[in-house]
Amino acid sequence: MGKVTKDAASALEGLLADGMTIMSGGFGLCGIPENLIGALREAGVKDLTVISNNCGVDGYGLGLLLEQGQIKKMISSYVGENKLFEQLYLSGELELEFNPQGTLAERIRAGGAGIPAFFTKTGVGTLVAEGKEVREFDGERYVMERGLTADLSIVKAWKGDPEGNLIYRKTARNFNPMMATAGRVTVVEVEELVETGALDPDQIHTPGIFVDRIFKGAKFEKRIERVTTRQRPEVAQGRETV
Repeated sequence: MGKVTKDAASALEGLLADGMTIMSGGFGLCGIPENLIGALREAGVKDLTVISNNCGVDGYGLGLLLEQGQIKKMISSYVGENKLFEQLYLSGELELEFNPQGTLAERIRAGGAGIPAFFTKTGVGTLVAEGKEVREFDGERYVMERGLTADLSIVKAWKGDPEGNLIYRKTARNFNPMMATAGRVTVVEVEELVETGALDPDQIHTPGIFVDRIFKGAKFEKRIERVTTRQRPEVAQGRETV
């Protein structure tokens, strides 16, 4: 059977269930699977555990699923840009498993590699280590972290082919590649869907063996979390030039 589907809704057909665990790629708002998140919202699936670096922003990205009350638990490393997330967490309506960012990335990579657990120095002696095994190696203390897997990984790539081979662009390589390996099923949206053989094999980041379904995204808004600018030196000194 071919892997290519016509859109996000058809790519998710037959894969969704209440209470499932979903990995969602991206870093901040860069490289997030916008079309697939929209399709999840339309599907109305609920009580989700979502593994993602962050939870979008109010009204965009995974924030759309928060608004609909579809997420029960987040496993994340950064959630500072979402006011609704804060409200839901403080009110007890949303569970949160907080991770150091590098630890979260390694937990996902380990899960995709079939490694059930590993030891790291990060978090030893802090709240991060509470309730976890701590062991000494070569005179140093390490905390055990479990690998992460998911029922479904939703991933965004720059280019892909019908076999599911993927190339990411710049910051979108954060979390997307390892999540592609750690889902029982991996669904990918791409900006460009090219013919098989068009991608340079030496440039492929995710081999197609990890990808189950792929489609060309209908649109990509690519928002920026927080736009900051600084004045040019001429403006700052009152010498603006035309």
